[in-house]
Amino acid sequence: MRVLKVLLGVMLVIGGLLVGVWRGWLPLPAAWNPWAPLDVRAPPNLLTRFKLMRLRDNPPLCDQVLSGAGLKFTRQADSNPDVDCPLNNTLRVQGGEVALSSSFLASCPLAVAFVLFERHALQPAAEATYGQAVARVDHLGSFACRNMYNRENGSRSQHATADALDIAGFRLADGRSISVLRDWPKDNDDARFLRKVRDGACDMFSVVLSPDYNAAHRNHFHLDVGPWWVCR
Repeated sequence: MRVLKVLLGVMLVIGGLLVGVWRGWLPLPAAWNPWAPLDVRAPPNLLTRFKLMRLRDNPPLCDQVLSGAGLKFTRQADSNPDVDCPLNNTLRVQGGEVALSSSFLASCPLAVAFVLFERHALQPAAEATYGQAVARVDHLGSFACRNMYNRENGSRSQHATADALDIAGFRLADGRSISVLRDWPKDNDDARFLRKVRDGACDMFSVVLSPDYNAAHRNHFHLDVGPWWVCR
């Protein structure tokens, strides 16, 4: 009984603190306030995934977060809810500070996670390894209305909701290309760069799968903002 009372007291204190933060009675730095809009300029922290989740069904908040992100995008009309893989609050991402091999469809959380990835993982890894920036990201696509691994039966892939992006490689400012398929198995700067990028992506994406995960990912990084947490 005593333990139960202690636990209840702790829960009441935590609940009171959360209400105080939500109401603005207890000020917190924006980066550590769960209800403050995500700032893409700030490094990711333990609240980043929660703040990304809040963008899923909130187009005005999505627009607010992306307003100063430097991302080029166009809003897409919501799908008919009767289609196999309906899309809502979806953007066509066309690039930003880094170019893309082609535009891609993205849920708002995926688009914002990509901005965070570019700023806080990709470019720092390139500067640390090569002393120059990445100029282009080469990808294999995002939205695909299919099950995982294209199986006839089973769970839907995160690609089916435009919550995932497959990245195949990068082009540096000097024109040099780095390929996941070609360079991951090597023991050189290119391989070390790819591992820095993979590890850094785990700070903002829920699932990051590389060639270390299985043979199906030997030629790309799978990055998604779904409900599971995996970094391999």
